[in-house]
Amino acid sequence: MSRNNVRGPTSALTEFLRSSGITPSTVARRAATQNEVVAGPSNSVEEPSNAEESTSTTRTRSSRRTRAQMNGYASDELDEPESPPKKAKVAESTKGDAKGKNAKGKKKGAKKGDDEEYQDEDEDAYTALSKSIWSNPGPSAKPPVGSFENCAKCEKQFTVTKYTLAANDGTGFLCHACAKSSGMDPFKKPSPRKRKQPADKRKVVYFEEKRFPTLVSVCIDIISDYIDDIEAFGDIGAMNMQAISKAIAKNRRLTPENAPLFYGAENTSLTFYDATKLTPPAMVTLSQLNPNLTSLRLDFCGQMSNDVIESWKTTLPNLTSLELLGPFLVRAPAWVSFFESHQPLQNFLITQSPRFNLDCMKALVSTSASSLQRLRLREIGQMSDDFLEYIGECGNLTYLDISEPSNSCSDDAVSQLLAKVGPTLIHLNLSNHILLTDAVLEGLGKDVTRLSELVLSSLPCLTDEGVSNFFADWENPQLSYIDISRNPELLSNAVRSIMNHSGSRLQSLNINGLKDVDGDALGEIAKRAQDLKSVDLGWCREVDDFIMKSMFEACTALKEVKLWGCNKVEGKWVSSGTHTSARIFGIESQTVI
Repeated sequence: MSRNNVRGPTSALTEFLRSSGITPSTVARRAATQNEVVAGPSNSVEEPSNAEESTSTTRTRSSRRTRAQMNGYASDELDEPESPPKKAKVAESTKGDAKGKNAKGKKKGAKKGDDEEYQDEDEDAYTALSKSIWSNPGPSAKPPVGSFENCAKCEKQFTVTKYTLAANDGTGFLCHACAKSSGMDPFKKPSPRKRKQPADKRKVVYFEEKRFPTLVSVCIDIISDYIDDIEAFGDIGAMNMQAISKAIAKNRRLTPENAPLFYGAENTSLTFYDATKLTPPAMVTLSQLNPNLTSLRLDFCGQMSNDVIESWKTTLPNLTSLELLGPFLVRAPAWVSFFESHQPLQNFLITQSPRFNLDCMKALVSTSASSLQRLRLREIGQMSDDFLEYIGECGNLTYLDISEPSNSCSDDAVSQLLAKVGPTLIHLNLSNHILLTDAVLEGLGKDVTRLSELVLSSLPCLTDEGVSNFFADWENPQLSYIDISRNPELLSNAVRSIMNHSGSRLQSLNINGLKDVDGDALGEIAKRAQDLKSVDLGWCREVDDFIMKSMFEACTALKEVKLWGCNKVEGKWVSSGTHTSARIFGIESQTVI
């Protein structure tokens, strides 16, 4: 193999050993040396009896060493001799007998007399911790499951289980009976780890100044909390009745039992913002205990029946203003009887009355056409063009709301109505008449010249050009309230035209849903409408922090801002030093879902 310096393939281990100086010859030499060391102590026990035996032994060893060197190594001599057990070695070292000392001396002598590659066995000994120290725990460790143990308290033998508990004094372990008598429950499950409750993710941050509540507001809150025990307060007067009514309406605390708090023969006006729990007998009692009412407003009066309306004909003779939200159960004959037997009304405002039909409209107009000033027929299911013909006979109307019908009226019918009642109107709401187009704006521009509040929401047929031309040519005085929300066809020109027409007087603006209005048109709002108190810019995609910063700096009277769907707004104007007392709703970066 060594001839002509040709070598066959070798393993990585062989190459590593060769680079470290470990070759077959060195291994054979080490084995021969160790054999001599092991044989030394035994030869020292009995000296050779004569010179012949010693000489023969020496010759045998010499010939064996020579033969191993000639062959490279002998396979029989590669294995190291078996070493005695560790315990025997420890015993020999502790006893200090002569045999151990001689062996130690021989090893030292062998180390000095052999080659430099020889290493002492004690220096290469494995010094890692034995696994037995982990498998053999101390006396305080729990014994293995299934073993027998004596109870530290009653000293009875028991079988160890995974539920076995240690004694408090550390003297041992307890059986289940003694553990329970000591106040410990061995079978008690560990309590689950409580997760920290996250903060409210939908908490909306309002940019407003924190102020202490007034004494009046504190008293009103106390009264609303103890409204059922209101008799203990005595007479609290009528000054704050309106505020108390609003406070208890938030929690629907108004009941037939506590409603008499607001009653009195001297009352001329009464408002309940949530009459959900008032039954028909309670509404009849209301009219009997307030006979001098001239104005009555009931919101969410879903339990009102025909009997209630029939009783009001006689118990409320002075009633001239009636506002109802949700009188679902009142049928047409009851309305007709009420209008015919009651004195003329000045204000009739109803919302969500599906049984109010054309006959009811005829009866109302026949008795109150000349006196009627404010009319609201909102969400009336049977609204049609025929209704508008009778409404046109009311020549003194200043407030008209015919929004949210089930079926839209036509351009011609609305234009004819405006030609009759338009000159006196101050408030007009035509929302959700989905068939109305730019043609109705022509009649509005010609016949309506005193309007202050205009609502044209959810009219999908209106165009940007038509609205822009309408406001540019309209000779009506500046408006204080404009709502053109949810009209997808309106663009930047319509907003600019509105600002040019009414910007300096505008106090409330709603352009929610005008997603394609550009930033320049939105910037015109801050420049021209500096008296704004309320603005809804929801889903106007170009609204950002710069526009809002300029608006807060210019419009110092702002009280409410709605920014739903404006994902470019993050509220960074606060860090730049711009502050406002307005309540801001809908900043997406502060409303985590």
